[in-house]
Amino acid sequence: MKQARNIIWGLAILALGVILGGKALGFFEFDIFFKGWWTLFIIIPSIVGLMTEKHKAGSLFMISLGVILLLNQQGVFDWGVAWKVLVAVALVLVGGSLVFRSVFQSKDAKKIEEEVKKNRKNGKLDSLTAVFSGSDRVYNKEEFEGADVVAVFGGAKLDLRNATIEKDVVIKAFCAFGGADIIVPSDVCVKSNSAFVFGGVSDDRKSIADKGKHMIYVDAAGAFGGVSIKDGKTKE
Repeated sequence: MKQARNIIWGLAILALGVILGGKALGFFEFDIFFKGWWTLFIIIPSIVGLMTEKHKAGSLFMISLGVILLLNQQGVFDWGVAWKVLVAVALVLVGGSLVFRSVFQSKDAKKIEEEVKKNRKNGKLDSLTAVFSGSDRVYNKEEFEGADVVAVFGGAKLDLRNATIEKDVVIKAFCAFGGADIIVPSDVCVKSNSAFVFGGVSDDRKSIADKGKHMIYVDAAGAFGGVSIKDGKTKE
């Protein structure tokens, strides 16, 4: 992946050198500083990210942002229309990524969905919701069998340090302009899957176990937010 990124950047720089050299020698004439030329510093890196990064939604959003700003500078539409189009693009990308993940599921994703459906049916799936507020859930020697975590313009905290975990479990998280902290025990492994527009899942644990009694699957999605996986040693 890094090699592909370097090749693309190399080709882009090479092309820029040829263009500037050709202009200096009089082979062709053009004005590189056209209206909105600075938007290329948004568009080009985002195109590189789209071709090299695993998760495409963020790069697609940045490309859309660059193009919208360029069209605004070119007088195609004003700021009043530009920000509305940008919001619409963000919503389409978030909705599209959720639909795509549901239709084209990996083996892990299918296993997660089956486990979540089973626990919801049995009433064993915990629910933690923070909308324009904060919400904390602390387990104290209680059995944990999975959870739905939602943070919208708020923050959620799920503390599992003292939870009793007897099998592999799933945590489904959705964060939009908000975040969720998941504090896990030291004797479990964690595997995450995410689909975010400007955001993601970060593993901030100080010590990460290669092997553990059970697996915690963190399946997260959203926009302008994220999930942080922590342990008892992580600074708040």
